[in-house]
Amino acid sequence: MRNVAFDLFYTLVATVFYVVAFPLLILFSFKKKYHASIPARFFGIKNPPFQPHDIWFHVCSLGEAKAIAPIVERLKGKRVAISVITHTGYEAASKYAAQVRYLPYEIWLWFWIERPKTVVILEAEFWYLLFRLARTRGGRVVALNARISDRSFPKYYRMRWFYRILLAQCDRIFCQSTDDLVRFIALGARNVEVVGNIKLAQKIEATAQYSKPQGTIIVAASTHEGEEEGILRGFIAYREYNPSAKLLVVPRHPERFAKVGELILKTAPAMSMDRWSESQTLEADIILIDAMGELNNFYAISDVAILGGAYEPIGGHNPLEPARFGCKIISGEQIFLQRELFKYISHVQFTSLEGIAEALKHAETLPPSQINGSVDLQKVLDYLTEK
Repeated sequence: MRNVAFDLFYTLVATVFYVVAFPLLILFSFKKKYHASIPARFFGIKNPPFQPHDIWFHVCSLGEAKAIAPIVERLKGKRVAISVITHTGYEAASKYAAQVRYLPYEIWLWFWIERPKTVVILEAEFWYLLFRLARTRGGRVVALNARISDRSFPKYYRMRWFYRILLAQCDRIFCQSTDDLVRFIALGARNVEVVGNIKLAQKIEATAQYSKPQGTIIVAASTHEGEEEGILRGFIAYREYNPSAKLLVVPRHPERFAKVGELILKTAPAMSMDRWSESQTLEADIILIDAMGELNNFYAISDVAILGGAYEPIGGHNPLEPARFGCKIISGEQIFLQRELFKYISHVQFTSLEGIAEALKHAETLPPSQINGSVDLQKVLDYLTEK
């Protein structure tokens, strides 16, 4: 009875937030980035419940959608469903032989979740009603690749009364590290064990082969607002030392392509610039990669990767991909969401935006980055497929 009362109270609070945010949801739904996800998640447009399935994975975005590939591929004979939050996650999930939906906003889950069997929730997608309704309607709830960053833990701990209720709905938590295990236990979780980061099992490969131009090729990968200008200035300073170097700029979000193009022209007016979508060549000094799904292809021909998302408080991005192709990696220090993965990568330089030019010089004397580690998924697969 106490849980039912909390469920209703939580739903009431979530409904209030929905009503308050309704005008903004309407406004944002007209933006290209959200034109599919907001109508589906918040208004139920073209987003019906899953048909009968065996295992339902819930992921947030692109990285988590790609991370489940080694598991999905080995679930032969199982009917798979995948829910996502973002449009990039939807595109990645659509490549699997699976039903794909956007996860509805929590108040709609009362009407959307039917009778799941096993629900696998990736990383830190801790939506209370998703856990609660999946469990009460007969599903096993599994947290996979679960993590709580050192930056986030104090906030979680202040709300530990809430997370104790949420995590009690979890049948098993497979977490990334012993640090995560300790944090989950401190929040009241049970049935927690360390299996490592499942991204270590990812098959990382190029989907196209491009010819490598002469000179040192530097890729500024998955960059965010506030990072490109500092990277560009670092590259300009480095070019005085290495005039043959080229810079490929790959913004994280496609809606920023035009803005980053303008920033390149403004910050480096003396250098030539091409847009990949227009030229399909790598002859200019700076090339804006204004296309999706190409990053691994450019890692494959690059000497150095400057990983974005770590010079602003984003949390960093996956270092396994550039390391797989032998890029020498330069990163900012705000890697709080990727700290566990960086433990497996050798020869990484951590620097500020102001230190990029020197880091690029130093990279010339370093060996290529390498991945030193693996993960065994068999324990996870055995649990997911047991009757």
